[in-house]
Amino acid sequence: MPFGALTLLLGVMNSAQAQFTGPGALPEKTSLAEVLANPVDDQRVKLRGHVIKQLSSDKYLFSDGRQQIRIEIDRKLLPSQPFDQEMTLVIEGEVEKDFMESPEIDVDRVSIVR
Repeated sequence: MPFGALTLLLGVMNSAQAQFTGPGALPEKTSLAEVLANPVDDQRVKLRGHVIKQLSSDKYLFSDGRQQIRIEIDRKLLPSQPFDQEMTLVIEGEVEKDFMESPEIDVDRVSIVR
C-alpha cells in the first residue's frame, strides 16, 4: 500500500473514534464513582488509576484508589512497555452493563502516565 494511502487510512480510522456531542448525547464520565453509581451501557469513560490485578487473559481489576471495577483490554491494546500495579494509567473505553451483572469497562485505549 502506498504511504499516502496508508496515512489516509490511519486518519480515517482515528476519526472513527470521535463521538456525537449534540442533544441526547451522554457526556464522557471521568469518575469511577459516577460509573459505579449509575452504570449506563455504552457510556464513554476516561479514568485514571491502576490495574491492581490480572483476572484472566484479557480481564483486569482497575482501581482509582477508592473503588474498583473489572476492565477488559484486548492484548493488542496493551501498552508496549510493561506495567505493574504501581504505574498510573489512563484508560478510555465504554461501560458494559448487562442485566443482572456488575458493570465493567471495555477498554479502547491505555496510556501510561509518566
